[in-house]
Amino acid sequence: MKIAFLGTSAFAVPALKALVEAGHDVVAVYTRAPKPAGRGQQERRTPVHETAHALGLAVRSPKSLKGEDEALAFKALDLDAAVVVSYGHLLPKSFLDAPVLGCINIHGSLLPRWRGAAPIHRAILSGDRETGVTTMRMDEGLDTGPMLLAERTPISAADSAEAVHDRLAELGARLIVSTLDGLMRNTIDPVPQPSDGVTYAHKLGKEEGALDWRRPAAELERKVRAFHPWPGTWFEFNGERIKVLAAGLALAAGTPGTLAVGRDGFPVVACGVGGLRFLQLQRPGRSAQPADAFLRGFALTAGTVLPPPAIMSLPPSKPAG
Repeated sequence: MKIAFLGTSAFAVPALKALVEAGHDVVAVYTRAPKPAGRGQQERRTPVHETAHALGLAVRSPKSLKGEDEALAFKALDLDAAVVVSYGHLLPKSFLDAPVLGCINIHGSLLPRWRGAAPIHRAILSGDRETGVTTMRMDEGLDTGPMLLAERTPISAADSAEAVHDRLAELGARLIVSTLDGLMRNTIDPVPQPSDGVTYAHKLGKEEGALDWRRPAAELERKVRAFHPWPGTWFEFNGERIKVLAAGLALAAGTPGTLAVGRDGFPVVACGVGGLRFLQLQRPGRSAQPADAFLRGFALTAGTVLPPPAIMSLPPSKPAG
C-alpha cells in the first residue's frame, strides 16, 4: 500500500518499522515538531522523527493540520491508507477522508474500554486483568471509530505501565500489518463500537501521583505500577517530595500514614485497608535506593505519621452514560 504514517511517541516506533519491513510504501511521516529539551534546551526530535530519518523516510512536522494548504498537501499524496499511532494532533475531516481506505488508528486498549489519552495507565490503576490493542478506522470522535482487529494480553500483578507499554507497542506493530493485509484483501468487516462498557482514560497529571494513605493499599500499589516511570508516585516529608519507585503489599495496622519497619528493614505504611511496603525510594536530585538503605540515611523512623496529600487523586473512570 501507499501510506502515510502519523505518530510521535516511542509507542509508535515498532509500528513504523513493521510497515516498512512488510513492504508498504511509506511516502510521508507526520510527527510533532522538535521541542527544546534538557539543560541546554536544544531542540529534540521525536522518537518517530528519529526512526523515520534512520529509515530514509520523508518527514513532515506541521504545527497544525488545520488550514487548506495542509489538507491539499495531504490529499496530494494520493494515499491508499494512513496509519495513526500516538500522534498528538486531532485529524480534521479533510485528512480523515483523503486516503482511499481511511485513517487507521492503533489504540492501546480493548475498545470501547479506555478511550482517550492514557489507556495503559488507567487499565493498571483500575485493576484490569487484561488489556490489548485495537485497530480502528478513525472518525471525527475521540477513539469512537469502527473496530477492525483486536488482540488481548494479560496484565500481571507485577506489570508496570512501562512493561505493558512496550508489550502493546510490539503487539500493535504486528496487528497493523495484519489489518492492512485484511483491508487489501477485503477480509475485514469493520464493527461499530458498542455503547456498553465505554470508559474514558483521562490524561495524566503530575499531581495525581500523590499517595493518599487513606485509600486501600492495593489501590496505591497499582498506582505505583501504573504511574511508572511517568508521572511517578510520591509523598511529602519534611518539605521534600519523595518518589516511590516500587512497592508491594503488607499487613499493617494503625492510623493511615503510620510508618512501621519490618524485620527485613523495609518500611511499611498503614493505609485505609492493609499496608504499602516501600521497595525503592528516591529523594529529589539523588539516586534511587532500596527502601531499607534509604532509611539508613534519612529521618524516617517507625511511628512517623505521613500526612495525606493536599491534592486528591482523580476518581476511577466510570462507564459513560
